Amino acid sequence: MIDIFFKDIVKAHELIRPFITKTPVMNSRSIDEIAGCQIFFKCENFQKAGAFKFRGATNAVMSLSDDMASKGVCTHSSGNHAAALALAAKLRNIKALVVMPKNAPLVKKENVRSFGAEIFDVEPTLKARIEGLEKVVAQTGAVFIHPYDNPSVIAGQGTAIKELMEEIGLMDAVITPVGGGGLLSGTSIASHGMFPEIEVYAGEPAGADDAFRSLKENRLLSMENPQTIADGLRTSLSERTFSIIKSNVKAILPVEDELTLTAMKMVYDELDIIIEPSSAVPLAAILKNREIFARKKVGLVISGGNVDRSQYDWLS
Repeated sequence: MIDIFFKDIVKAHELIRPFITKTPVMNSRSIDEIAGCQIFFKCENFQKAGAFKFRGATNAVMSLSDDMASKGVCTHSSGNHAAALALAAKLRNIKALVVMPKNAPLVKKENVRSFGAEIFDVEPTLKARIEGLEKVVAQTGAVFIHPYDNPSVIAGQGTAIKELMEEIGLMDAVITPVGGGGLLSGTSIASHGMFPEIEVYAGEPAGADDAFRSLKENRLLSMENPQTIADGLRTSLSERTFSIIKSNVKAILPVEDELTLTAMKMVYDELDIIIEPSSAVPLAAILKNREIFARKKVGLVISGGNVDRSQYDWLS
């Protein structure tokens, strides 16, 4: 079910360019020495709404016809897609309705509300999220913009790595986090569209490793009870993202939360930026698999920076 191509990412970039932030690229000699490779961090924590999700949400919202957009948009999300969709809807002057799990980080709920979206709290299960969303659609007629199982969203997410490659040029490998697979799918399509021989990887929490297991068994597997601090990566792949990842991604690299926290603090100490746990997973994967990335030039997408500082002693 590969229905997104490099030309779609190019088109998406042209559409969303007036609305998004061209985020900075950072690197650190200290981190490079520790990791044993040269890492270029694409800092989507500086993106509007605090995460790469704004790219995909904006492409999806701005691609809607006026008639479809008139009833508003809706989604279910643990936070970053919700905020991104809310802001994109605000920019188009339409309403946004968001179904969120009750245990979503407070900082992310506040972010969503700040853009004028209406939040519907549900139990923290995929079943509850889907049922809650179905009620919203039935009652309002709003257009459902899926957090990752949507061609326009995936195309928008691919623009982050496109920007990075336009700035840095050819790299040996790129790596992102993987939850639902939207960022990884878009990244893999854009990467191979620009440099066909590049290696594409993803870091994934060991406690939410459905992508790793799915690739290993060559069939789509879901995650029933994910256990990880990386709240943005607790979702499972879709048929669409799995098919793209299966074709384009060299490996999924699981990492334990302890190493993710180490990577998160390393970025804070060396780059002086705050990133959320989901964003630190790719660096943790590099640290755990130094032999894969040794002496390579690596592009890494920092997915977001919406963090509840009170949860981390070294931030509060």
